[in-house]
Amino acid sequence: MNAVRTRSVAYTADGLDMTGHLTLPAGTGPRPAVLLGPEGPGLSDFERGRAEALAELGYVALAFDLHGGRYFREPEDMLARCLPLLADPGRLRGIGRAALDVLAAEPRTDPGRIGAIGYGTGGAVVLELGRDGVPLKAIGTVNALVTGGVAETARIRCPVWAGVGSEDPVMAPAQREAFAAELQAAGTDWRLTVYGGAHHAFPYPPVGHRTVPGVAHHPAHAARAWHDLLHLLEECVPVSP
Repeated sequence: MNAVRTRSVAYTADGLDMTGHLTLPAGTGPRPAVLLGPEGPGLSDFERGRAEALAELGYVALAFDLHGGRYFREPEDMLARCLPLLADPGRLRGIGRAALDVLAAEPRTDPGRIGAIGYGTGGAVVLELGRDGVPLKAIGTVNALVTGGVAETARIRCPVWAGVGSEDPVMAPAQREAFAAELQAAGTDWRLTVYGGAHHAFPYPPVGHRTVPGVAHHPAHAARAWHDLLHLLEECVPVSP
């Protein structure tokens, strides 16, 4: 049996030279695929590992780049890059569509069976792909309860699952309520899981550099959120047709 294979893929988006992490499952035939978006600091070994885990399950997966190969270790630098992105759905959609084109062009990808998951800013990207009418089979996000208006959200064509920590100061209760209300008003098939005691970016292990207050790892909920994302994919983008 062939092992999982990985390679870097170069493409352009948002005026930057991006480098994504593509993972291929064993075998030779077309497989369902998953687009995977990183947290605000950028593509890291965490997302690369998640993409490889998806390939082990039988998916083609692409962990995409947000910042032209950069990883922001200083919160101020990350916010200076991400806040303008989050305020501009068009730029988020452009980043997502460029990565999706790479994933769809991979010969192992079944273009009719693609789901998208993301964390933080990467989660906002995949939500905006849905709002842009991209025919994804599933959207899953963690720490990314980004609203976009009922009319735009009504363009989402697939089930949406979102996870958030109860103590997340970035995605506070008012934002959770606004996100849920928008999905409901848009007629979306949606679920929202609140993980008790978890903070922002709770799936991420300690990274060894300074973070902002309200960011903390929660090992138990990190495992549960990954399980919930996999459950979404198993339901909506099963490895077996």
